[in-house]
Amino acid sequence: MRKIDVKKVVVAYSGGLDTSVIIPWLKENYHCEVVAFVADVGQGEEELEGIEAKAIASGASSCFIADLKEEMVADYIYPTLKTGALYEGKYLLGTSMARPIIAKAQVECALEVGADALCHGCTGKGNDQVRFEGAFAALAPELHVIAPWREWDLVSREECLDYLAERNIPCTASLTKIYSRDANAWHISTEGGVLENTWNQPDEDCWVWTVDPEQAPNESELVTLHVENGEVVAVNGETMTPYNALVYLNEKGAKHGVGRIDIVENRLVGMKSRGCYETPGGAIMMEALRAVEQLVLDKSAYEFREELGLKASHLVYDGRWFTPLCDSILAASAELAKDVNGEVVIKLYKGQATVVQKRSPNSLYCEEFATFGEDDVYDQSHAGGFIRLYSLSSRIRTLNKHKNS
Repeated sequence: MRKIDVKKVVVAYSGGLDTSVIIPWLKENYHCEVVAFVADVGQGEEELEGIEAKAIASGASSCFIADLKEEMVADYIYPTLKTGALYEGKYLLGTSMARPIIAKAQVECALEVGADALCHGCTGKGNDQVRFEGAFAALAPELHVIAPWREWDLVSREECLDYLAERNIPCTASLTKIYSRDANAWHISTEGGVLENTWNQPDEDCWVWTVDPEQAPNESELVTLHVENGEVVAVNGETMTPYNALVYLNEKGAKHGVGRIDIVENRLVGMKSRGCYETPGGAIMMEALRAVEQLVLDKSAYEFREELGLKASHLVYDGRWFTPLCDSILAASAELAKDVNGEVVIKLYKGQATVVQKRSPNSLYCEEFATFGEDDVYDQSHAGGFIRLYSLSSRIRTLNKHKNS
């Protein structure tokens, strides 16, 4: 493959083995200046500690760190939550929802420093390459994109470590890494190791944030969430920013083993993959929003919201955030969420987040209408005419069959 001419490239840098190799590889193969871009999306202080010095030691001319935590939760996670998106019925899209904001901030950094190219460390087998490059194409199609894993001949951790050792570039990575993990404020994922055989049960090393439900406290805990316009705005009576609410609920949920899933999913590129995902705070938030929806959305509106959620789950997973269709779905779900206001009490116990109380000023539920006892608001005899009209097409179809037989 003929390499493009590049003067300055901004690389999405994590400080891990892959991106530590990518920086010197870019300099040697593209003979360009390399700027490292680090996105703080809540992956933890441990992963960010000393990362700027590490990037410079790897050969970067400079390193920019962007704090994206609040923006990610407020502008990407909360809007997606309103749609009710669950990929393949279970996955809360933890990795997927972080990618568009990282890509957007990386593009902004590239334009600011006058770069003519972008680079990511995604492999040629995964979904992230599509998510990053789809965002790059939508936001700055004039910038070149370099994907080293689709170009170089390094195929193992051993080769990557040897590559750095030959160049006297320090790296804390080792050959003992078993699992591939991705973390942000919303979730942590674990892939590889024992999970590569679907008959293997996950061992305790597969779980990082959450307590084993069997070892969780024997006493349940209640948390109260206040929801406005489909967004969690307060927890246990305390007003919180979206990010702070998530951090608080992550801690509460993890303590009780809430938010664990073990799934085999369909990747966009065609293969299946298995992962263990932990989203404790997200699982609690999702339960709260759906509980308020049950009170305020009528049957047709709820059905439409479910359709939006299914479509949104694929759009987010497939890296199509910056598209008119995604904008339309988010706008529609935001409109539906205008009435999603209320208060929900959730019981946390042994891996479960169970709604035990819910109320809303916009509730369509009326005890007087729903009661099985005597009431003055509903005449049961009226239901007969409704059913006759509701089933009229079925009646006519069968009468026609009798007439023509």
